[in-house]
Amino acid sequence: MDIDVNSSNTSGQGLASQVPPEIRRWNWGAFLLNWIWGIGNNVLLALLVFVPFFGFIWMFVVGARGNEWAWRNKRWDSVAHFQATQRRWARWGVVVCVAFIALACLGVLGIGRLLKDSEAYKLAQLRLDADTRIAEIIGQPISTGFPMGQIHISGPRGTASLSFSAEGPKGSGTVFVEATKDLGVWKINRMAFEEDSTGRRIDLSPEPSDDREDGTV
Repeated sequence: MDIDVNSSNTSGQGLASQVPPEIRRWNWGAFLLNWIWGIGNNVLLALLVFVPFFGFIWMFVVGARGNEWAWRNKRWDSVAHFQATQRRWARWGVVVCVAFIALACLGVLGIGRLLKDSEAYKLAQLRLDADTRIAEIIGQPISTGFPMGQIHISGPRGTASLSFSAEGPKGSGTVFVEATKDLGVWKINRMAFEEDSTGRRIDLSPEPSDDREDGTV
């Protein structure tokens, strides 16, 4: 007498499918790859991750309910076949996420490097090093970190809004800079130093007579 080993396999029958208890668990592939995983597993509900705001919450729902939906919506050879396939999805999800994080970090470092090479940043660094008040507060030598902010340049004109850390032997703080470029020459308009320990702010903005020192004509 032949026995159909798949007689208890009800996958792909929609709501009539009986979901095996061993697959009722979190699915990392569904969570990490959400809509891509949804298309590959015939779970179109995963496309709801594109709904603004709601989509972020739905990612977790897909991770929690993904196995159940995939079992009901697609025919699988066996539970073992289903689990092996979902493990591959999970591995690819981790690979994609790691690659995305690595690219994001490289992008941030690249932008930081460009900002640090900018003329606006270098002018601010020179003014910071030359100010005796800052030297008394945090000591010397002063080391500065990667700047954050933005620079816009259009031909001979441009604007810069930056902030960066400054640290010396006696303390540390944050420098804030606003600068403009006119006729190809950068000039600091406003600049301030905020001490980390006390929150005290020192105005480092140049006086009108200091324009020539900043490289303006």
